[in-house]
Amino acid sequence: MGVRHFLRPCRNPFSCAAVPGDSHSPLRHAAVVSEPCGPRRAGHGGPPVHFHGARRRLVCGHDSRLRGEPGRCGVGPAPQGPRPARVRCWRKTGVTGPVKVIDTEFLVVGSGIAGLMSAIHLSRHGRVIVMTKKELAESNTNYAQGGIACVMTSDDSFDQHVKDTLIAGCGLCDENIVREIVSAGPARIAELERMGLAFAERNGSGGARYDLGREGGHSRRRVLHSGDITGREVEKVLLAHARSRPSIQIIEHALAIDLITSGWLGLPGPNRCVGAYFLDRGTGEIAAIRTPHLVLATGGAGKVYLYTTNPDIATADGVAMAWRAGLPIRDMEFIQFHPTCLYHPKAKSFLISEAVRGEGARLVDESGRPFMERYDPRGDLAPRDIVARAIDREMKVTGAPCAFLDIRHKSPAFLRERFPNIYEKCLSFGFDMARNLLPVVPAAHYCCGGIEAGLDGTTAMPGLYACGEVASTGLHGANRLASNSLLEALVCSHRLAETAAAFSRERPDLDIPAWQTGSATPSDEAVMIGHNWNEVRTCMWDYVGIVRSDKRLERAMRRIRNLRQEIRQYYFESLVTSDILELRNIAAAGELIVRSAMMRRESRGLHFTLDYPEQAAPPPRNTVICDPPGEFLPDE
Repeated sequence: MGVRHFLRPCRNPFSCAAVPGDSHSPLRHAAVVSEPCGPRRAGHGGPPVHFHGARRRLVCGHDSRLRGEPGRCGVGPAPQGPRPARVRCWRKTGVTGPVKVIDTEFLVVGSGIAGLMSAIHLSRHGRVIVMTKKELAESNTNYAQGGIACVMTSDDSFDQHVKDTLIAGCGLCDENIVREIVSAGPARIAELERMGLAFAERNGSGGARYDLGREGGHSRRRVLHSGDITGREVEKVLLAHARSRPSIQIIEHALAIDLITSGWLGLPGPNRCVGAYFLDRGTGEIAAIRTPHLVLATGGAGKVYLYTTNPDIATADGVAMAWRAGLPIRDMEFIQFHPTCLYHPKAKSFLISEAVRGEGARLVDESGRPFMERYDPRGDLAPRDIVARAIDREMKVTGAPCAFLDIRHKSPAFLRERFPNIYEKCLSFGFDMARNLLPVVPAAHYCCGGIEAGLDGTTAMPGLYACGEVASTGLHGANRLASNSLLEALVCSHRLAETAAAFSRERPDLDIPAWQTGSATPSDEAVMIGHNWNEVRTCMWDYVGIVRSDKRLERAMRRIRNLRQEIRQYYFESLVTSDILELRNIAAAGELIVRSAMMRRESRGLHFTLDYPEQAAPPPRNTVICDPPGEFLPDE
């Protein structure tokens, strides 16, 4: 059984070790509250179950029992769900313009596998709007190369897949969640095939039907794929189904700004999500969608880092919005760096799939010497956290700008058939996989943390669901097993639709306030956005990357908080644009990552720190930040 950390404001800053922060932050002085992790309460918006009698470990070193008197720092019991948070969407003063309000039974924000599958399932129960900030097909799913991990053969088993996932997750996976997702996999794969997706099959008769791949951390071949463009093929099938359903309305080039909650509106009763404001990127108009059920499927946070395999849309929008609304955000320190991003000045974010190593490629230095066996007995098929750290270490020791991937023992015919997209892309950059070593470096790839959510997407706020990379369900723990993410999205979107359909779809009976532009003016300082955008990402790469330390994290925290203050001021003084909204979100995600990393006083999975290089004594602990950031004007 794990333990959850909660970051709560400390009422006695003079007796606590202060968490670095600025004077406007309510979290300048804070305490960490730990409690055992247990099963989440099932149903709509069920908050975590809290265990009385457990000890809380505070930053100041004091202990208290959850039951009984508060400790010396005066920290009360852990919160029972999110408190109403004032999401700053309005402007301070000025003329209020009319707001267009769209009503729907279900709103899905995001158009990857999690968003589209949720929408397709929900469309059987009512009207669905799918909102995406660029073209419908532009998502992280579209760039997924490897495939979908699923038990499909007699020499594999659910137990073995569960075991591999738990080992990769380094003690922080929820075993019940892992088992449910793994065991539901075959049914969801069959559903995809009925929808028209064709997975690669073996040539010849007899034996296994599918051409299954093997990737790092897997003990068996179990990765279904469609060549090396699995994500693109999945997206194509789902897009066709979504567009063909009359109950699904698609709004492209629309960027969600903030959630609208009953608590923010000042309504009595439990705080619930009732909609969202969004920016029409084409017209610059700000409108609102009112709905009883809102699904965040916004993907990851790769663009928080300077080097990433993610497309430009991965700006942590969902996590940032949820945090501003007061929802618990869990395990954000666990950022997965993919070991093998192609190293070339013109190769923007191009990933060399882990499946290449699954087919026998080896990591070597510039002299062609393999090195992975020095770091792990599994060699090149070790989990991603180990491989990424090994490459990082080799680069620092040798001074080389990259490592190399060697698959020259395979024939051109095999490589063209198994990895057609990767082969052609490498050729376009002057590398023949069959004859040349491929230069590779690690890059930010996947966020294992996110909005704390159940298997069915329910969060601590009624009316709000999270699915896909934006959610932290307990599947991945401290490190995601390769090709488990698409599986998670398939299973959780199905469960989400079942849960949401069981609740009322009546439109919330409330008025959505008009957006106030106040005295905001068009920006004449766009250079500030570009400068701060680069500074956030460079700071995160330099100080909160593959290898961390207390000194680096403290430096990152100071800079990120100063940047957030600048960005906040700019946000309130300027008319809203997509650039400022995305900058605001990556800065918020950056602070979440840094704070979570500072709270973890050990090395585990994807979080490695020089100051605490070993795992802490059991039980393993989750990190949960449950207080919203200050998003108010400086004089409020």
